[in-house]
Amino acid sequence: MAAGHPQTAAAGIEILRQGGNAFDAAIAALLAACVAEATLTSLGGAGFLLAHTATGESVLFDFFSQTPGERRSEREVHFYPVAVDFGDAVQEFHIGPGSMAVPGTVAGVFHIHGRLGRLPMAKVAAPAIELARRGLEIDPFQSFCRGILEPILLATPGARALFVPQGHLQKPGEPWAAPELADTLDWLVAEGPDVFYRGEIAHRLVADSERLGGHLTAKDLRTYRVIEREPLRWPYRDRSLLTNPAPSAGGTLICFALQLLSHFDIGTLRFGTAAHLELLTEVMRLTDEARRADFKRQDNTFLSPVVLDRYGSRLRRHWGSTTHISVLDAEGNAASVTSTNGEGSAYVIPGTGIMINNMLGEEDLHPEGFDQWPVGRRIASMMAPSIVLRDGEPEIVLGSGGSKRIRTALLQVLANLIDFQMPLAQAIASPRIHWENHILHLEPDLQPPLHLEDSSAVLWREQNFYFGGVHTVRRTGQGLEAEGDHRRSGTALLL
Repeated sequence: MAAGHPQTAAAGIEILRQGGNAFDAAIAALLAACVAEATLTSLGGAGFLLAHTATGESVLFDFFSQTPGERRSEREVHFYPVAVDFGDAVQEFHIGPGSMAVPGTVAGVFHIHGRLGRLPMAKVAAPAIELARRGLEIDPFQSFCRGILEPILLATPGARALFVPQGHLQKPGEPWAAPELADTLDWLVAEGPDVFYRGEIAHRLVADSERLGGHLTAKDLRTYRVIEREPLRWPYRDRSLLTNPAPSAGGTLICFALQLLSHFDIGTLRFGTAAHLELLTEVMRLTDEARRADFKRQDNTFLSPVVLDRYGSRLRRHWGSTTHISVLDAEGNAASVTSTNGEGSAYVIPGTGIMINNMLGEEDLHPEGFDQWPVGRRIASMMAPSIVLRDGEPEIVLGSGGSKRIRTALLQVLANLIDFQMPLAQAIASPRIHWENHILHLEPDLQPPLHLEDSSAVLWREQNFYFGGVHTVRRTGQGLEAEGDHRRSGTALLL
């Protein structure tokens, strides 16, 4: 198992030790991440789990956020911007009750457990409940996350009570616990997801949404459903990639970029050379251009030969707040789950320890404008939990957090593993680039290529979680291996 925090991974490994399968372990780890990685994911958030079972079934569980069924007038809605400083880049997000979309994590956990789980939910949730009740020491990465999200974590009395109970943001090594969240998890185990979507928790959330300027209604919660989708399957070299299909964008854009890369034998290039970086930059640039010009949520033509050839012919010959869990078990089950709370809306459901997402406040998810989202529809995400099959069996399980950087982080790790044939640790630790809005971002030890075409370069001083956190497990001829991405304090455990 590879995940974003030692306690997240430990919860999943404990469930495997008790006889659970990869899906039990993924659920246990996701619940534990809501405690250990509370700034990155939440029971008030959403996500996706890509499953490939030992019997050969592949299914994408979509428990991502949904837009509310009605949009309140602008003057009634409490929705405002905050700036998040990554160190060498600043990104603006919007929070407040008006940023809350319908949360899906609770529904997803119970749906997937009922469909593929083996152990009782009480056992699966036990590590997270114990962790929330006893608490943990804040590690340097979570302390960093709390620091950059300070404007959100201090914005409301509920957020302050949850994240700064001693009156200050925790420094590395300081303890933090979430006893109300532990009680809420016990409550959910006892009564199931209905208490969240129809019962007392729903009543509290809906009442505050109405009073404080949100869009969410009782009907939005009551009608929310997990969707099972057929994964997008795409060939690359001698493998098949399974990933998140439309209406989400991330998986489709990764497949588009891989198809552009497939025209070149990049394994013959030396990693980090000008030729390698020029090719990657151009692939990223063309993928971003195609997304803006040709990608439509419900349209399957984006990956058609006509569109791919149009951009492939332009590829120059000289040469472009989320967490993830990956699990492989001995039976051949594979689970890849990416979840998020966005940056959090700053609203906490009273008495639950649950901060609700701000999915209506992320510009990445609403390029058409914050006041233009269609009502009652799944939000298109950049998340792309993925599984690489070799000869029909899961070989690599991976995914990443990182908003717009998810697709470029996964693209580079896949190329490192498959084309450059790097060892797993090197494939993840190698420096990355990201192209966006005519700006090429480069991690240390990489130099911008000479041909940037009206683009500028940002040279980062150190590797940073801005470039994603690709937590990966892989099956080799020698057995299983796993690696967490140090950019997001990743960890890996083997049983």
